[in-house]
Amino acid sequence: MLLTTVFAALVASVAAKDSRTFAVLHHYGKGPLTTCRADPVISPGVPSAHLHTVMGASNFGLNATGESLRQSRCTTAKPKADLSAYWFPTLFFKDPKDGHFEQVKLFYMNVYYFFEATNDKIQAFPLGLQMVSGNAQLRTAPQTTGDQNLDPSKGPVQPAQITCPRSNFNPPSWPAGSDGSMAGIGDPNNKGSGIGFPFQDCDGFASPMRADLHFPSCYNPAAGLTNFKTNMAWPTDAGNGKHDCPKGWIHTPHIFYEVYWDTHALLPRFQDLIGKESPFVFANGDVTGFSNHGDFIAGWDETALQQIIDNCDAGDAGMDKCPGLIGGLNDDSTSCNIECPVVETTSGNLSKLPGNNPLAGWKYGAGSTTPKPVDVPAVQVPAAAPASATSSSSSSTKAATTSKTAPSSSTLIPVVKVASSSSASPVTVKPTTSAAAQAPGPKPPVAKSSSKTTTVVNTVTLWKTTTVYGSGPTATAPTAAPSATGAVAGFKYAGCFKDDQARVLDGEIRPNLGKISNTACVTYCSSKGFSIAGTEYGGQCYCGSKLKSSEKLAESACNMTCEGAAGEKCGGGWALSVYAKDTTALKKRHVHNHLDHHRRGPSVRRR
Repeated sequence: MLLTTVFAALVASVAAKDSRTFAVLHHYGKGPLTTCRADPVISPGVPSAHLHTVMGASNFGLNATGESLRQSRCTTAKPKADLSAYWFPTLFFKDPKDGHFEQVKLFYMNVYYFFEATNDKIQAFPLGLQMVSGNAQLRTAPQTTGDQNLDPSKGPVQPAQITCPRSNFNPPSWPAGSDGSMAGIGDPNNKGSGIGFPFQDCDGFASPMRADLHFPSCYNPAAGLTNFKTNMAWPTDAGNGKHDCPKGWIHTPHIFYEVYWDTHALLPRFQDLIGKESPFVFANGDVTGFSNHGDFIAGWDETALQQIIDNCDAGDAGMDKCPGLIGGLNDDSTSCNIECPVVETTSGNLSKLPGNNPLAGWKYGAGSTTPKPVDVPAVQVPAAAPASATSSSSSSTKAATTSKTAPSSSTLIPVVKVASSSSASPVTVKPTTSAAAQAPGPKPPVAKSSSKTTTVVNTVTLWKTTTVYGSGPTATAPTAAPSATGAVAGFKYAGCFKDDQARVLDGEIRPNLGKISNTACVTYCSSKGFSIAGTEYGGQCYCGSKLKSSEKLAESACNMTCEGAAGEKCGGGWALSVYAKDTTALKKRHVHNHLDHHRRGPSVRRR
């Protein structure tokens, strides 16, 4: 009896944690892992309802599980041992000028791993654990105050906020006295945070607008890894500053997403809206910001994460500074990026949000949160067989099983086509072959097949979607080519060329010239020594000495009337009206690039 009592006391002393420790998971590389209409938790096997920005392991896809993520060739996370997937709704800018949508650049993302004060033993996430936090359906305020609550014993949990760092909080970021019906609500305890999008520019140093989201940290093994609706709960106050999980549950790390969006860079384009409304909208059509949410699938090496939980309090310095880190770190000079398995146009100027999600909230009304396409069920389509023996027996895969050998990948090309807009490409769902099997580098182990082997084959229902979009607010198409097709200030008109987010003319971007005309832009660029000038979007000027890309568009794409010259056309949405000192050089370069583009072949172009 005495030995039993002593042992119990020792276990309690190990389990009890008197104060919070934490370590921030930093990401590295060029941008997110992918931006994709995929959500293997909510919509496994089919394109998800809205676009997500994804961080984490390279085997993310329509049917990702913990086991498949562990076979990834790379991850955006600094610690190599973390092959988890983290995703959240993409943020869009709705241009006040003509209503087009364009993605807001992801500035960066942090994931805080909090190890709370508790009487429980904090344990690593079990492989394949799925979690969801926030409510993607919210278009009305979830509460009448803007503060945050993570303790269910103190009222309804509110895990999501928007943070808006500013150099000056006068006027406030959220209208004073707001009840949430026509604007967001500021946090009474923190001027920099609230619920809903702010109506001011977030201009704090190196900190534009940020979406904050906490996840629950109590896992119920009886519910199972993939039962995301009921398998997680928030710990409750146990006294003495500690929070505990229900008996029989597992207390996991408390993770917190900080997602920074580069909203401040767009200020010149929404200056007139300051204090009146927000120009931002989540990919699900939410103009309020109330629906801030996120998803997570655990892909950690559990031993490595447990070592961090037990030994690390690196704080903001980062998890990569934890002592004794197992597995090592990724090289900052590299990058982990993948193609989305759903192929569609999601960047540039869009007349509709990807997935055709209607706008709702505030002046748009609560509305329906359901996209408007007409869905016609298609046949059952088998997905590719798992890439490894372990993944075929995954407890988190809701798959139909057969005793037949999996068909070859050539017969597994499920396709979903969506007519998105006149300038967009059809949606195509790529075969669900493991990314690790396609990518260079070490390959995951592949199960040996034989005639006696029973193979598990995933079966998913794909939807053939026929979508007819109404035309969004666009400029009136001209009946002829731009009127100024001759010489302008010594420059000749070269044609209408495609632009992109990297800018094909980047010598000087959008100089402040007042109301733009082709003459004003060309004159300015010439005075600065540039040999090429381009106008775009009716009121933007770009200068340079070479076009980084020379893809020509139909003249009808350069269809927007110049702000400073009613009789001229100044480009269009992601379309430049280009003028150059030597248009012959541009034509030669176009031919060269065109031939080189075809010579390299599709396998090279994807790199």
